[in-house]
Order: sequence, then structure tokens, then C-alpha cells
Amino acid sequence: MKNIINLILIGCFCSAFSGCIPSLVSKQAKKNLPSNYGINADTTNTAKISWKDFFTDSMLVNMIDSALKNNQRFNIILQDIIIANNQVKARKGLYLPFVRLFGGGGLDKSGRYTTQGALENNLAITPGNPKPEVLPNIFLGANVAWQVDIWKQLRNAKKSALYSYFASIEGKNFAATILVSEVAQSYYELIALDNQLEILKANIQIQKNALEIINLQKKAGTVTELAVLRFEAEVAKNNSRQYYVQQKIVETENKLNFLLGKFPSKIERKSATFFDLTPSIIANGIPSQLLGNRPDIKMAEHALSAANLDVKVAKANFYPVVNITGN
Repeated sequence: MKNIINLILIGCFCSAFSGCIPSLVSKQAKKNLPSNYGINADTTNTAKISWKDFFTDSMLVNMIDSALKNNQRFNIILQDIIIANNQVKARKGLYLPFVRLFGGGGLDKSGRYTTQGALENNLAITPGNPKPEVLPNIFLGANVAWQVDIWKQLRNAKKSALYSYFASIEGKNFAATILVSEVAQSYYELIALDNQLEILKANIQIQKNALEIINLQKKAGTVTELAVLRFEAEVAKNNSRQYYVQQKIVETENKLNFLLGKFPSKIERKSATFFDLTPSIIANGIPSQLLGNRPDIKMAEHALSAANLDVKVAKANFYPVVNITGN
């Protein structure tokens, strides 16, 4: 009786405790997306515009075109695409039958004082049966081999190489995007430094004229030496700033030449039109296009697909292989 009462108490305690535990809530995905983004319902996106249409400066367009042809890092990526393409062909060839042709030839002559040589000498005594001095041996043949792809090992390997090729294509697009942005940024930074240097030179000339006026006022006794020293300090400070800007111009030119795949040289540019530049209207489109237009995300997707297929190929390597051969 006591055991029955204990079981009843335990059951009541468990039921009461389970009533305090909240049930798991199932989360439903929201597939109904808003029709517009903020106050803009237009799906036009600036990322779909070619860089030749986005940039209006002819010198900058020529620089970007030269960088895409001569940049060393970008050319290495282009060679990686060729390697990935050849890898696809190699994986595709493994699925096809292999045919090998082979041949050979040789000569055989037995020694006189050997068993075989003595037997041949005895046979040569028979009239009309001369002993051959040398026995030729020539053979030709073919070998055919084909692996039956039962576990889709070879097909998955071919698909993996194909996704890797697609990833290399998107990697090239991503590298081209970075290269175009670096060239444009360096170019605009260079012409901005040119205008900054011109403004700084004009400011130095104004301060030198003011210094001459202060010196005349000092001779007239209207100001003290302190005012002269202050203007001299301003002139010296702007002179040092001028050398800093000139150094930045050289550094930016060297960086731009490196991106263009050229040795250090003078960069042709239109610095006078810097203040006349009107930026293009940036169309943001909808947020989902931010992911669809990024080549690095597409590259990661293809690389993930290739990795999944590589896992299947690795599992299939543990299974038996059926080969059909013939000679």
C-alpha cells in the first residue's frame, strides 16, 4: 500500500512539473516580402551598370582597361580559370573508356654451349632444316579499360570540378571589381592631392605677402616681434605641409602604376576638372539584389557545392570498384 501511494505522489509531481515546462514553438518562415524598400519601389540597381558607363572620365576609363589587361594579380587569377577549366576536362575524361596501344619487338639467340643451343645444333643436322641464327619476336596489342561508375564517384568528381570552375569565374569577377575600385579611388585621390597642393601653394603665397606687411608694420612700430614670429611659423608650417602632400602624390602615383602593371612613371590626369565632377545617382534597388550582385558570395556558394560533392566522392572511394578490361 505504501508503494502505491509513493507511485501516485511521484506521478502527480511529474505531471505538475511538466506543466511548468513551456512547449516548443515552431517558427514559420516569412516568405511574403515587402513590395518596396523604404519609399523606393524601383528595382534598378547601380551594380548592374558597366564601369565604362559609370565613369565618365576618359583617362580613368583607359587606366581601368589597362589595369584589367596588365595587372599581375589579375592575370594570375585568369590563369587559375584556365587550370580549373582543364581540371573539368580531366575529370570528364576519367568517366570515358581508356584505350591504350602498345607494341614491342626483340631478337632471341641461344648460346652454343647451352641445352637449348645444343638442341638447335642437333636439329640443324637434318637436311633441309637449317638452324636459325636469330629468332625474331614482334608483338602488337591494345588494352581497353572502363570503370563502371556505380556509386556516381566519377560523375560527382566532374560536377565538383565544374563548380570549382564556376567559383573561379566569380573569383575573377570579384577581383575585377576590387581592381576597378582601387584604380578609381587612387585616381580621384591623386587629382584631389593635386588640387590640395595648388590651394596650399596659393595659401603660402598669401601668407608670405602678409608676412611682408607685418615686417613693414614692425619697422613702423605698430606691431611687435611676436606677430612677425607667428606669421613666420605659419609659413613654415604650410611649407612642411606642402612637402607632405608632394610625397603623398608620389606614393599615390606609384600605387596606381603598380595597379596598372607599369614601372613608376608620371600619371596623366585631369586635375582641373576635379571640382566639376558630378557623382552619378546611386540606385540601391532592393536589398535582395545586394546578395545577388556580389561575386564573392556567388564564389562561396559554388565552392560550398564543390565541397559537398567532394565529400560524396570521398565516401564512394570506400566502396568496391568495377572495372571492365580487355586486351
